[in-house]
Amino acid sequence: MSQPLSPDRLEAFSDGVIAVIITVMVLELQVPSQGISNLEGLRQLLPLLTVYLLSFVQTGIYWVNHHYLTDDLEDVTHGILWANLSLLFFLSLIPFATRWVGARGISSFSIALYALTCALPAISWFILSTAICRRTRQPVASSPAKQAVSTMLYLGAIPAAFLAPKFAPNIGPIFALGMIALVAVLWLIPPQKIIERTRATPDSKHAHNDRS
Repeated sequence: MSQPLSPDRLEAFSDGVIAVIITVMVLELQVPSQGISNLEGLRQLLPLLTVYLLSFVQTGIYWVNHHYLTDDLEDVTHGILWANLSLLFFLSLIPFATRWVGARGISSFSIALYALTCALPAISWFILSTAICRRTRQPVASSPAKQAVSTMLYLGAIPAAFLAPKFAPNIGPIFALGMIALVAVLWLIPPQKIIERTRATPDSKHAHNDRS
C-alpha cells in the first residue's frame, strides 16, 4: 500500500525558496558610488529601500500565513504540490519587480509592474488555500473577505498607477504604492483563529493536535 505524501518536504522546500527570495532582494541593495555624497546616495536609494521594505514585509506575510495554512495538513496531494509551486514561482518574481523600481525609479509603469507581481501570488494563494482546506476540511485561518479585498487592492493598484490628475500628475504611482502597503497592514493583524490558538493553554493545544 502506498504511503501518503508528507507535508514536511513541502514546508521545508517552501521555507528554503522564500529564504532565497528575501536574500536575492537584499543583494540588490548596492552601495552608491564614491562620486556622490552620503546623503545624496541615500536619497537615490530611498525608492528602492521603500519598495524593498514593502517587498520584505509582503514576502514575510506569505511565509507566516503559509505556516498557518499547513498547520493542519497531514498529507499532500498532487494538486497541492503544484499549487504550492505556482505560489513560489509568483513570489520569486517580486525581487525582479523590486529591482525594476530601483533601476527605473517610481513611475507609472514600474509601480504597475510591481502591483502585478503582488497580485499574482495573491491569486495563487487563493488556489492553494482552497486546495488545502478541502484536504483538511478546516476553514482557512484568514477570512475569505480579507483575501478578496487584498486581491482587489493589488489589481486596482495597476490602473491607479497611471492616474495623472492636473493638480498632481505624479500622484498615481504613490497612490498605488499606498494601496499595496494597505494590504500589508491588513495582513500584519493576525487572524482571530490564530490569536485564540496562541492564547490556549498547553493542554488545549495538545487536545487540538490530537483532534487534527
